Amino acid sequence: MRLTRPMLAATAAAALLALAGCGSGDGAEKAAVPETATGSLEHLAAEVKCTPNIQIDADELRQAACKDAPGGKFILATFATDRGQREWINGAKDYGGHYLVGRKWVAVGETTTMTSLQKTLGGDIEEGTDHSAHTGSH
Repeated sequence: MRLTRPMLAATAAAALLALAGCGSGDGAEKAAVPETATGSLEHLAAEVKCTPNIQIDADELRQAACKDAPGGKFILATFATDRGQREWINGAKDYGGHYLVGRKWVAVGETTTMTSLQKTLGGDIEEGTDHSAHTGSH
């Protein structure tokens, strides 16, 4: 089965919601951001002391859940191309969430976790669509 980018983004978003929930974190502290890390999924996971649980292992995307990292649980994905990464992020952001974005990698989780990871991996924090204002009433 060939995985399409929308399928991959939806899979990642579903995993994120199951892993971290839709809540937003407050009080993220600002600190000096190191140079953005590069490398394989396994290398990046090792940098933040995570044992990656591989969920997707495709040519264009590798994705793992990190549930044992000191900074908190998150999803880590690496990409074959910059374009593939940006398309994945743009699709996944519709589901909300907090994204730490590096060169050909993304970590997804709670704000406090992304802030913690940023201290080690560098990168830029991006926010997904905020669904907290949506209600079930008509």
